[in-house]
Amino acid sequence: MKNKFILFLGLFLSASLAVMAQDNISPARKQAIDSLALEKVKDLSKYVAIIGSKETQFSEANRVMDRAEELFAPGAEMGVSSINTQEIAYYKVRRYFERLMALNYDRVNITWYDIQYISDLERQPDGRYVGVITIYQRFEGTSIETGMNYRDTTKKDITIYVEKKQTQIAGRTIEFWDVMLGDVRVTETSA
Repeated sequence: MKNKFILFLGLFLSASLAVMAQDNISPARKQAIDSLALEKVKDLSKYVAIIGSKETQFSEANRVMDRAEELFAPGAEMGVSSINTQEIAYYKVRRYFERLMALNYDRVNITWYDIQYISDLERQPDGRYVGVITIYQRFEGTSIETGMNYRDTTKKDITIYVEKKQTQIAGRTIEFWDVMLGDVRVTETSA
C-alpha cells in the first residue's frame, strides 16, 4: 500500500512538473513578451497625448479612448497627482481619460519618457505572470486667458499582466501569451 502511494505521488509530481514546464516562459518567448509589453505602454503614451491634446476633435478622442481601454485588464485604475497637493487620486481607466480630455487648459502637452522594466516577470499562483514597467510623464498645461501655466513630472509604475489565452483559427485551438496593462500607480511627483 505504501509503495503504491509513493508511486502515485511520483507520477502526480512528474505530471505536475510537466504541466508547469509547459507554462514556463522560455527566454526567447520572454523577450517577445517584454517587447509586446513595452509596445503596449508606448501605445498608451501616444493615446494619452492624443486624448489630452486640445487640438484633438471630440470624436477622435473618443475613438482613441476606446482603443486605449483595450490595453487594460478589467478594473484597472490610473493615478493622478499634482505638485499642489500630497493627495493621489485613482480613477477607473475610462474616467481618467474623460477627465484628461476635459482639463481646463487651452494647451496640454503630455510626454512619456525613460520607459523601462523595473521588475522581472514573476509567476503568480493563478498561472499569470506579473511585472512592473516604470515611466516618467511630463505634463504641461497652459491657459491663455488666465496666463496660468502648470508643469510637473510624475514617475508612474504600470503593472503588467501576462497570461496564456486561447483562440480558434481555422477550427484549431491556438494558445498564446497575452499582455494586459493593470493599475498605473503614481510613485513620485515633482516640479
